[in-house]
Amino acid sequence: MFYEVIPGRNIGKGLDVLTYAFDDSLPTGTLVEIPIGHTRAAGIVVKKVAQPNFACKKISRILYSKPLPKHLVATAKWMASYYATPISGIVATILPTGVLKKRRKTEQMFGETARTEVMDEKFCSGSRPAGPSPWAAGAQPRAAALRKTPSPEHFRPTTRFSSIPLNTAQKNALQGLQKAPGATKLLFGVTGSGKTNVYLSEAAKALIAQKSVILLVPEIALTGQLVQVFGEVFGNSVTVIHSKQTEAERHLIFERILTSEQPQIVVGPRSALFAPVANLGLIIVDEEHENTYYQDNTPKYSAIRVASSMAKEAGAQCILGSATPAVDDYYLAKRRDCLVVMSEKAKKTAIRPEIQVIDFKKREHFSKNRYFSNPLLAAIKDNLENGRQTLIFHNRRGSSPLTICESCGEELLCPNCFLPLTLHADSYELMCHTCGFKEKVPMACPKCGAPELIHKGFGTKLLETELEKLFPKAHVKRFDADTKRGESLDIIYEAVRDGQIDILVGTQTLAKGLDLPKLATVGVVQADAGLSLPDYAAEERTFQLLTQVIGRVGRGHIDKAQVFIQTFRPEHPVINLAIKENYVDFADYLLKKRRASGFPPYMFVAKCEITIKTEVTVLKKVRELVKVLSGDKRLYVSPPIPAFHERTNRGYTWQIIVRSRSRTALTEALSGIDHNFRVALDPPSLL
Repeated sequence: MFYEVIPGRNIGKGLDVLTYAFDDSLPTGTLVEIPIGHTRAAGIVVKKVAQPNFACKKISRILYSKPLPKHLVATAKWMASYYATPISGIVATILPTGVLKKRRKTEQMFGETARTEVMDEKFCSGSRPAGPSPWAAGAQPRAAALRKTPSPEHFRPTTRFSSIPLNTAQKNALQGLQKAPGATKLLFGVTGSGKTNVYLSEAAKALIAQKSVILLVPEIALTGQLVQVFGEVFGNSVTVIHSKQTEAERHLIFERILTSEQPQIVVGPRSALFAPVANLGLIIVDEEHENTYYQDNTPKYSAIRVASSMAKEAGAQCILGSATPAVDDYYLAKRRDCLVVMSEKAKKTAIRPEIQVIDFKKREHFSKNRYFSNPLLAAIKDNLENGRQTLIFHNRRGSSPLTICESCGEELLCPNCFLPLTLHADSYELMCHTCGFKEKVPMACPKCGAPELIHKGFGTKLLETELEKLFPKAHVKRFDADTKRGESLDIIYEAVRDGQIDILVGTQTLAKGLDLPKLATVGVVQADAGLSLPDYAAEERTFQLLTQVIGRVGRGHIDKAQVFIQTFRPEHPVINLAIKENYVDFADYLLKKRRASGFPPYMFVAKCEITIKTEVTVLKKVRELVKVLSGDKRLYVSPPIPAFHERTNRGYTWQIIVRSRSRTALTEALSGIDHNFRVALDPPSLL
């Protein structure tokens, strides 16, 4: 018998499927070892075929008697087509590294030395530990819920769930999800509305029906709280997958999930979507607006889109949850009548924070320090005296210079794309990194005529240093991409909860997902920093971050809740709508701009970039691609433009932006271009 097999590694253009011989019958999805030249690779059996007119090698061995679930094989095929990428790369993403190796399932692998993280022993019985429930309506769990793996015989999912408390809004949301048509539904719930309890109820329903659940979180740092909540309810049915586990750990987890006959709950970032669970019944994507759900390495894909397709293929439900949904998802959900809204706070003791907007242009507000306003400094001092905590937030990606009028706050925008222009200091020009528009830096503000045009930016390290000088007795802690190894968010989070940190300085991760009971004040150092980025999604990310960071206070733990918003542009609609937590008006505002400028959801977008050591060569390559693509009348092709980070140690990076009203036109046009170009279809950012 002969079978087509997808190899788990790239072996050349046009060689996505190979034919092999095998004596016995093999179902679709069987994982096998195949010879390729003088090496070997893992592969997935696709189908049985007639004997070809060429000699075939034999399949070396079957890796597992149980095949991959059908929905996973179908999803791999869909991804290869939708993202115009070799299916071998998709298979390599799905299968764990080292899948051909034979592992020793010793107690050591599953014991105290293992870092394969599932639930603590006290959750294995399915009963609730003593003390207040962290999943009661409005309550929040502690982090650091992840523990060492129990021995293999303990992997038995529990079906004895404690009752999940639901308020009226949560019950209505469950009814709305049940009635909404289609496989994918958008759960739009304000911060603190209790979306987690809705997730728990839907997961319980799936497990009772002997269906498995996949719960996606935007990043590893945010798994702790949700894992503890799910672990308390579902016991050892919960398994965590993430990239910090060793190769052996991930392989053994993959094997255990594949061979299990019981329904399971798998939690993790986007890679958890490919867990080989049987009888998939539910996919939950928490904080669905986050950019981390897009894989920027090859193969590039959006876990949101893949989850939606997978749910449809499996006959499962896909719930996208967020307080600030991606506007294109919001637009589509409204059109398809699958939008479910939760507009009430779950905790009755929650309070509306007192929000003060401080104009950065009025220097009298900054007489004591040029980065922190006088009211913010006074609030920090008061917190230190009364045992309360402060969070200082800064969007670090906005630390690149923005060109703005210090007198009126006007920012210089591209006349074509309405996006911020980027200063190129070498030529002293302003350039649009989306359409290529250029102009010399004007001598005066085009709006008010004042000569005070500034190029300003700063980062979190500087802010930490300033705070240590201002408050030498306070414990100041910074958490961002430069935080030392070993200082995970869970560790810092526990220190904050225990009152060991007085002032926490950080970037995007601290703006979302964390519940800090002693936090009284949030200071946003430069709220408009993200608006200066030359990206069509800059306003959306700014609104999301501001809304999320404002939601860190007023959660009902203490009776103090203050937010200080420092900005050069206090009248900007994005800042004002975020302060009011008015997502609906914000979405309407942004969708009008997207329609006028031709960006999602009204057009499909692709970014093609290439890096070469010499600038002359990279320009030649990019111009050749523009010439080829411009012949396709279905496409809107930008001129060659330098990437946001134009020059690195790898060389010069240039890019073009391609748009079309037809996604098929994009994939067809880009599928045959020079393989040195990195193509991102539907990228969440153009930077």
